[in-house]
Amino acid sequence: MLTIDLNAIQSNWLQLKSLAPSAQIAAVIKANAYGLGADQVGSALYTVGCREFFVATLDEALAARKFLPAEAVIYVLGGIRNGMERDFIDAKLIPVLCSVSGIKNWAKTNADMGLTMPSAIKVNTGMTRFGLDVDEFNVFCSDKNLVKTVNPVLLMSHLACADEPDHSLNESQRETFQSCVSLMRNIKPGIRFSLANSSGIFLGEQWHFDLVRPGAALYGIAPNTDIANPMKAVVNLALPIIQVRTLSESASIGYGADAVLPKGARIAVVAGGYADGINHSLGRSPKGVLDGQIVQSIGRVSMDVTIFDVSGISLSDEQLLQSNIEVINNELTLDYLSRKNKLLGYEVLTSLGDRYKREYLLGVCHG
Repeated sequence: MLTIDLNAIQSNWLQLKSLAPSAQIAAVIKANAYGLGADQVGSALYTVGCREFFVATLDEALAARKFLPAEAVIYVLGGIRNGMERDFIDAKLIPVLCSVSGIKNWAKTNADMGLTMPSAIKVNTGMTRFGLDVDEFNVFCSDKNLVKTVNPVLLMSHLACADEPDHSLNESQRETFQSCVSLMRNIKPGIRFSLANSSGIFLGEQWHFDLVRPGAALYGIAPNTDIANPMKAVVNLALPIIQVRTLSESASIGYGADAVLPKGARIAVVAGGYADGINHSLGRSPKGVLDGQIVQSIGRVSMDVTIFDVSGISLSDEQLLQSNIEVINNELTLDYLSRKNKLLGYEVLTSLGDRYKREYLLGVCHG
């Protein structure tokens, strides 16, 4: 059972809103809201006042159009692939234009259709991933007719090291972005500016500008490692026990026979394996919590199941077969798993498979 606490997600959004009172607070719900369900998460966030959402692809955006009210603003971070411009216009989506070719294609579509549909422009300030380089941005700004035709309503960039507050690149990116802001503000009055992701919000007001774009922090992931995680936990993953056995003699466990337990040991087989993201998200040797005690997996994780040594648990076999082993909870947190397995928190979330039964704890917060 994968339990997702929508109330915690709402609370996290409201907390981030309180930290950036002069900015609008968007929400990143790409990759199916980091694997937790964009429909449920997006709707819950809209309930508490979120009106702007970021997704990665056209398909994600079209899906979001079906569950978000019409007035919700949806930005597509991956821009527009050539030939899809009309789909964006029909669905009233805002493409994040990251290249000269993307800008030209959007301008041509607007001109051909006699429209000035809005866009967002992304500039590279140091991440060196998506975005116009600064010299390309300067050339774009020099063509006022092109700027008018493309109709940018948001200028944005992305911080590379915001989870390391003392990293010198944070200030360097802010200064570079500020120079782009100053230039664009004179050309396109009313345009808004956005630099901060989840971790960037915690860098301070100078990084907030007009719009912040939290993603990971909404889902309970620590915004940086220098402070205790201020975000509420959002997920609990409990794997049902489907078989129990007590070994009548010493036996090897699982594929490769590279684990052995002695006579008298008791093992529990749970539903959930590497096809469900266990091997990647929980590590090669997952731990769990059963009856208030830590239990250790034994042997290799299989495609559909994982085996735990439950020798120290006093429950009967019948009781065990009615029990679950929790592998993500308030003790085995996303932060713990990230440190243990050298993963990012959102790697853990997005690697969880689709086969879990999901339970949503309904949000009750109100903005």
